Amino acid sequence: MKGSRRILLVRTDRIGDVVLSTPAIKAVRAAYPDAYIAAMVRPPMNELLQGSGYLDDVIVYDKYGRHNSFLSSLFFAFKIKKKRFDTAVIMHPTTRAHIAAFLAGIPRRIGWRINGKMSFLLTERLEHTKQRGEKHEVEYTLDLIRLMGIEPGDKKVFVARDSDADRRAEDFFKSNGLVKDRPIIGFNPSSSSPSKMWPVGRFAVTADRIAGELNADILILSGGEDEALAREMAAAMKVRPLVACGRPLKDTVALIARCALFISNDSGPVHIACAIGVPAISIFGRIEPGLGYKRWGPTGERSIALHKDVGCKECLADNCKIGFKCLAAVAPDDVISSAKQLLNK
Repeated sequence: MKGSRRILLVRTDRIGDVVLSTPAIKAVRAAYPDAYIAAMVRPPMNELLQGSGYLDDVIVYDKYGRHNSFLSSLFFAFKIKKKRFDTAVIMHPTTRAHIAAFLAGIPRRIGWRINGKMSFLLTERLEHTKQRGEKHEVEYTLDLIRLMGIEPGDKKVFVARDSDADRRAEDFFKSNGLVKDRPIIGFNPSSSSPSKMWPVGRFAVTADRIAGELNADILILSGGEDEALAREMAAAMKVRPLVACGRPLKDTVALIARCALFISNDSGPVHIACAIGVPAISIFGRIEPGLGYKRWGPTGERSIALHKDVGCKECLADNCKIGFKCLAAVAPDDVISSAKQLLNK
């Protein structure tokens, strides 16, 4: 990639996807310390990257909001064109991202060859085989960077920290009477699909037992759209947890950072925990190639992916016909044992 000096890195999907793409961002910055490097993400994922020190700009593409229409997307592409990027790396293949990079006149457009996404607009393509789940998402993303002629060094994920958000987190804990000599154990009972959700009642039982056995305070986190699930977990508990729903993403990062351990379904917040060095447990159900823990497991040095094989020869994911037995097979004892293992390391 000799000569590239204005580089656009595009990842317009979810929280975890963006976090797992951060080693690629670091690799490009290490290869081009003096280049102008920007990331293009959906809101609120910009909060994970702004102020990280690796990027000169974070461009927000609100494809479900103000950039939803064809005309607004067209104007967005022309706005990108004014920034004179010479290279774009599209880490998550979408028709809109491919069109935007093409209309922006970016000469070198790197991404995945995939049917139905207009990937013919790219100038360099790798065959899209992520659905096979042969390696971790971090490595798939780094393969695109290798196509640029860069061999990554540090593969650890990162998220940006915000000092104001850290102060708000401290105020939140203090106002609720939490003291620093008791560990805070964070829980995220939500996820993006039914095949990724451990029963909320088991989360409640696990949290109660951890509170008693580890003398810990319990924090339940969720996005605003999942507040009812977080409240359901809290209502099912015997101890009184703290519940924080619908906070800005940078505030969620700050709250997770205060946890001694974070326990979650397979979902974006578990990758945030790994990025800031918080021990993490991620509970997995589905084993369909490309959707399981081999590709999406937590990356932290102190992390565990919990999964029980129940003998399915074919995983139907959200269309499961046997009531998500793989999730039901994970018992509170399994999670508590893993929690004690991580906290004793």
